[in-house]
Amino acid sequence: MDSRIEELAEIVVSKACKIGKKDYVQIVGAPESQALVLALFEKAIKKGAFPSVKIGLENQSYIYYKNAKDFQLKWFPKLAYQEMKQTKAIIYIQSDTNRKELARIPTERINIRQKALKRIDEWRVNKTNWCIVSFPSSGFAQDAGMSLREYEDLVFSATNFDFSKLKPKFDKLIKLENKTDKVRIVGKETDLEFSIKERNAVSDLDKICNIPSGEVFNSVVENSAEGKIYYEFPAVYLDNEVDGVSLEFSKGKVVSAKAEKNQKFLEKVLKSDKGAKFLGEFGIGLNYGIKEFSKDILFDEKIGGTIHLALGESYKECKGKNKSIVHWDMIKNLRKNGRVYFDKKLVEKNGKVLI
Repeated sequence: MDSRIEELAEIVVSKACKIGKKDYVQIVGAPESQALVLALFEKAIKKGAFPSVKIGLENQSYIYYKNAKDFQLKWFPKLAYQEMKQTKAIIYIQSDTNRKELARIPTERINIRQKALKRIDEWRVNKTNWCIVSFPSSGFAQDAGMSLREYEDLVFSATNFDFSKLKPKFDKLIKLENKTDKVRIVGKETDLEFSIKERNAVSDLDKICNIPSGEVFNSVVENSAEGKIYYEFPAVYLDNEVDGVSLEFSKGKVVSAKAEKNQKFLEKVLKSDKGAKFLGEFGIGLNYGIKEFSKDILFDEKIGGTIHLALGESYKECKGKNKSIVHWDMIKNLRKNGRVYFDKKLVEKNGKVLI
């Protein structure tokens, strides 16, 4: 086995999920991620845990959403809920071979299922040590425009890294955010202001939910966003790619949404529920080891010199109050003529944090 897979598995088990003796652990993967699944399984066994492996097959989700009747989409799996209540840690491995599998499935059908599973998802987020980790796959490599070998190098160079030495800088940023009221973001076709007053900034070095690490994230005061923002990078959600997104906010709500590609999908997602038009998250990317956009949000939202804002659901740990089945991260590149202000103080310029 590639030693880098062993190293990644150790990071997930020991640092992210903190798996211990007699912990019930779910490992959710796909055939292409078999090597990482087995490495995680072995390490969990050696920790004295009770690991359970769940493998999803290619086209399984497509077959379900294409054929399921409404009563099936709305069905609440009580056994899965009870299982989640017994779960100490759950590990999701991303290793798609086809990144567009659900691209032509009506958003409304996926929304129905997400609403049905809401209680399970809330328990997972708030009550378990959960972690999402990417494993190099042909689908992700193709989206990134790389060979699989090149993509493997990108992934492991970003994931197998000791971020603890960066903690002092992350902590400084958190301390500053927790004293801040107004955040202003300025860049290409962008001038957006919102409040994070009395919210709680969190470092993903303290609570590792996604691997790789490399961000400080917060919630946004729900009715505070004013102005406009343009996203240079494609916004990917539910296997759909939306290019050139421009959003305008008033009293916290999206009042105008335009896209250079896939406008209809953008509009459908914004109509998912009341919370979908409000900002749930403000994050700052601080992983300067990730330099290339790859269309994998686990990596792209951490790119040093970017910020991301998520439409929809906010995090309780950040004292967020917005509720939605949507959580759609969109990434703004600030490495060229971009600026971030905290209460009129310049804290980031051209992608460099000035603290």
